[in-house]
Amino acid sequence: MRIDVLGVVRALRDDGSPVDLGGPRHREVLARLVAAEGRMVTTDTLVDDLWTDPPVRAVGALRTFVAALRRALEPDRPPRDPPRVIVTEGPGYALRLPREDVDVHRFEDTLARARRDPDAVTGLGAALATWGGPAYADVTGSAWAQRERTRLEELRLDAVELRARILLDTGGGADLVAELGAHAAEQPWREPGWELLARALYRAGRRADALATLRRARTMLRDQLGLDPGPGLQRLETDILTGAEPPESARAPWTGHGVRLGPRTTVDLARTLALAGGDALVHSRRDRLAAVRAAERTGDLLLTARIIGAYDVPALWSRADDPEQSRAVVAAAERALTALGPDGPADLSVRLLATIATESRSADLSGTELKRARQAASRAEELARDLADPALLVFALNGVFMQSFTRPGLAAARGRTGAEILDLATRHQLPNFAVLGRLVRLQSASALGDLHAAASHAQAADELAATTEAPLVPVLTGWFRARATAARSTEPGGPTAATAAAHYRAAEDALRTAGMPGLHRGLFPLALLGLRLLHDRPAPTDPHLDWGPYRPWARPLVLLAQDRGEEARTALAAVPEPPRDHMQEAMWCLTARAAVHLGERKTAAQAAAALGDARVEHAGAASGMLTLGPVSRYLAEAEACAVGAG
Repeated sequence: MRIDVLGVVRALRDDGSPVDLGGPRHREVLARLVAAEGRMVTTDTLVDDLWTDPPVRAVGALRTFVAALRRALEPDRPPRDPPRVIVTEGPGYALRLPREDVDVHRFEDTLARARRDPDAVTGLGAALATWGGPAYADVTGSAWAQRERTRLEELRLDAVELRARILLDTGGGADLVAELGAHAAEQPWREPGWELLARALYRAGRRADALATLRRARTMLRDQLGLDPGPGLQRLETDILTGAEPPESARAPWTGHGVRLGPRTTVDLARTLALAGGDALVHSRRDRLAAVRAAERTGDLLLTARIIGAYDVPALWSRADDPEQSRAVVAAAERALTALGPDGPADLSVRLLATIATESRSADLSGTELKRARQAASRAEELARDLADPALLVFALNGVFMQSFTRPGLAAARGRTGAEILDLATRHQLPNFAVLGRLVRLQSASALGDLHAAASHAQAADELAATTEAPLVPVLTGWFRARATAARSTEPGGPTAATAAAHYRAAEDALRTAGMPGLHRGLFPLALLGLRLLHDRPAPTDPHLDWGPYRPWARPLVLLAQDRGEEARTALAAVPEPPRDHMQEAMWCLTARAAVHLGERKTAAQAAAALGDARVEHAGAASGMLTLGPVSRYLAEAEACAVGAG
């Protein structure tokens, strides 16, 4: 059995004869399972993906499609034997076929091998030859299929360029002129395509044509985009003019170790690496700042503005992983914005303003800095709406979200922002921002105690992450599932507190190497404290726990758990107002609990006043990663204690 989706969706028997898969819906169900790469797809997700407005009997119709596909793919299976190709798993279905039996999986695996080993270039050529048209070509009108087509087309273009580069680097490639000419014509903004075409022409002895190709690329980039050619094209032109064989550094700008990159190439690479997490994320942030500084050194204001604004990596967390670096990026964006002035290109202004808003993480800023960041977010949104550019608007809305922690109780407003991000990103094929929209909605639903909705967004985010190569997303959704387990541990018949703690510990293990210290530090101890508060137990007192930025608010409760009441009272008196971030409700609730236990009426009154608008939310749950329980519980205690304060 073989399944092809690089073109129309079809199945072929071992003898090459076609399998009658049925109608368009049957083929789409099979295609959707192929796209999941062996992972289970829930029934709800399949229904949502098949129908914009699902009919009343959608689930029944889906089961009918699956049953028909099973009969078509396994016609000789005895009635009582379980299916082996499309299997039922949990609340959904999964496709169980070896990867070599599905053309898209063979292609992706072959490309991965060629990236590691140039000797695999022959297999890469054969894999490219299997493309019979756009992926999932006959699945029209489905957002999931369009996202997959976009992703796979990018991989196909990468494969074309990688194959050509390997062949040219090994002394061949003169016969690639026609193929690369068509590639450059179809993808005129991909500088590597022009470079490879010029190299192939030069290799074929057509020096004048190679130079004409590079000049055509330069003219097009300047006239259409206002950009100069990147360093690779410039070096190649110099080498051809001098009659030199292009050096290795010009041939492999994206593969060699220690290669020096221009700012435009560097920021594109950094943006890609940022989604990978771990060391790649750390290097991404470093390379992004290096690209900004390199651009500033050129003295080219427009290039600098584009480089600063090009790093539109979705931002979710309100604490910076590297506050000093974030401040440097914000300062560069403000310099560029000032230099552009009010008459500068509106799209660049939006990107610079959105960069200021997203990089100005609220937990790390003073009052004046927060005010400037909020103003930047508001102005970016206003300009982006006027320009009617979906990509700019979702970037601006990301800044609006990052500046939406001005006071406790704004989870519903953030949910509306997340809904608009998700809608725009889905309709306009912006998959990374679709992931962001899902995660923002997860956080909002979690904060409002709607675990069912939050779980749905977590599942959808995981599925999107699988297609956008965003391994950080399962780390975040793993924390949400631990948070949900903790909440259920208080219910009759629910999991035990020990089980919830184990889930938190597993989530902590995954986060430790994710490259997000601004999120990681102190989160696990805070989660354990929240779990203990849910069960009316004292705070954990393990001296090895690193409370990170949450130490001032946790310390009074830790001291109370150690029967050190006067020290706890002193610590409570020193507690500052919480930063305006994801955890502000949680920090106010910790303050309220300590004030109640110590009988500090004035502090209890302050906490009650701060928490009033968050009455319907759950403390800490705005993070989507932990919970201290309903805010109303802490608020009622604080209000009762505060009677007579003042």
